[in-house]
Amino acid sequence: MTDNQKLAEMLFPDIKKTPSDYELIYPKRDLPSGAQVTRFAPSPTGFLHIGGLFASLVCERCAHRSGGVFYLRIEDTDKKREIEDGVTGILEGLSAFGITPDEGMTGPDSEKGDYGPYKQSMRRDIYHAFAKFLTEKGYAYPCFCSEGDISKIREEQEKTKLLPGYYGKFAKCRSLSIDEVERKIKAGEEYTVRLKSPGEEGRRIAFDDKIKGHIEMPENIVDIVLLKSDGIPTYHFAHAVDDFLMRTTNVIRGDEWISSVPVHLQLFELLGNKAPAFSHISPIMKEDNGAKRKISKRKDPEAAVTFYEEEGYPKEAVTEYLLNLANYNFEDWRRENPNASYTEFPFDMSKMSSSGALFDMVKLRDVSRGIISRFSAEKVLDDVLSWSEKYDRELYDVLSKDRDFAIRLFGIDRGGDKPRKDIAAWSDVRAYVSYFYDSLWDRQYELPENISADDAVAVLEEYKNIFSPEDDKDTWFSKMKDVAEKCGFAREVKMFKKNPDDFKGHVGDVSTIVRVAITGRRNSPDLHAILALLGKDRVMARISSLTSYLKSDR
Repeated sequence: MTDNQKLAEMLFPDIKKTPSDYELIYPKRDLPSGAQVTRFAPSPTGFLHIGGLFASLVCERCAHRSGGVFYLRIEDTDKKREIEDGVTGILEGLSAFGITPDEGMTGPDSEKGDYGPYKQSMRRDIYHAFAKFLTEKGYAYPCFCSEGDISKIREEQEKTKLLPGYYGKFAKCRSLSIDEVERKIKAGEEYTVRLKSPGEEGRRIAFDDKIKGHIEMPENIVDIVLLKSDGIPTYHFAHAVDDFLMRTTNVIRGDEWISSVPVHLQLFELLGNKAPAFSHISPIMKEDNGAKRKISKRKDPEAAVTFYEEEGYPKEAVTEYLLNLANYNFEDWRRENPNASYTEFPFDMSKMSSSGALFDMVKLRDVSRGIISRFSAEKVLDDVLSWSEKYDRELYDVLSKDRDFAIRLFGIDRGGDKPRKDIAAWSDVRAYVSYFYDSLWDRQYELPENISADDAVAVLEEYKNIFSPEDDKDTWFSKMKDVAEKCGFAREVKMFKKNPDDFKGHVGDVSTIVRVAITGRRNSPDLHAILALLGKDRVMARISSLTSYLKSDR
């Protein structure tokens, strides 16, 4: 038995399985040629960030467009920073926006798939088997340096402006004899397990990033920690083991990890495994006082995925907006394919921005309005009820009391080539529907500037005499013209424009007076449909209410 093998047995006496054994447990996936296996691998240390949702969508699209597999792995090796219900928050955030992994965690303690466990804290023996393998090959060793020792090394490197890290002459435990290691272990000294890097200063590595392009960097020479003193792996080591055994073909992650690629490529090579393709996503940016910055968890409420759920942005809208950010040609495709599912869009990694997309709430709301305008009235109601049951109980109670009435309400001006786009999020619905429900309506009136109170009263009193909710639209508008003429307004807009001094206004102004009486607004969906839906009693009551208000104000 060689010294390296003795050291491996000393460090991992209970580990009997080898990497080869695990390769049999987790065989190559039976997938079509070109199929990608991608993963979203968050840590449960905080809320799901919009950047995380963006990355997961990119991973999901790459996998499913290629006929592959998208899985969710929870990287919970940093127990000190883990938050309560962190896994649940991640799962709920993905689910709320329609992202469903094929494999991986399905709850805090549940999972599906044949390549688990999908939570890193459950894979301890697997990591130890691979660490034992590296030790046997002479690529790993125990390090007994304390935090104080590491701090002194860091201070010296900072003073002399050297590369920070544990390497070369600073790697004091690299050359310990097996007898010294055994003595320290028996004495109960704590240790980490470090990589014995074969890297050399001055050598460079190169790789082709699927987003950033060709990248060259210095080779890793640092003896990074593989296993912490409690036996838990570092991100670097766990990533290399898991992505190999789970047969990940494409690692898609934030570009803050580019600097770690030399370490990761080195680990894959030393473990004897082919590295996956790497794709590094630039952070989502935000404009702030004319400058661009990363969207911030601390500064920006829209950084949290929960923000979009609480505001009531439909998952379809958020998904399509993120695809807009991901591929510059998505908007043109959507324009040409207005009724197609976004899953039909030919997503292409090469069309992603290498510098970071700019997040724009105005644009998101515009996208969302367009998507909601294409929903059926039934879907709008169902989605609003689902949202309001949690976030606006009063609205939920009002809408759910008479489902048929609510469906007719949301059906006004819906469909056709130019549907109205009043609603950008379900939190807009209360204001949108308020005048249909007496309990929600605040009864504020604002007449056009060119209309006097006397003229408005005259119009309303005349309109009361001719209104019938059974009139079709043409009959209704013809009667509206009659009211205009009787009250000194032009029957046609063109008549007024031709001789404006001859009239108090035109038929459009008359419609606006009625609209204000019924809705409190100068602008609304189709007035004829609103009047028919409210019915004669409510229409008469509202006309009387504004008439009394205007008379008392004179």
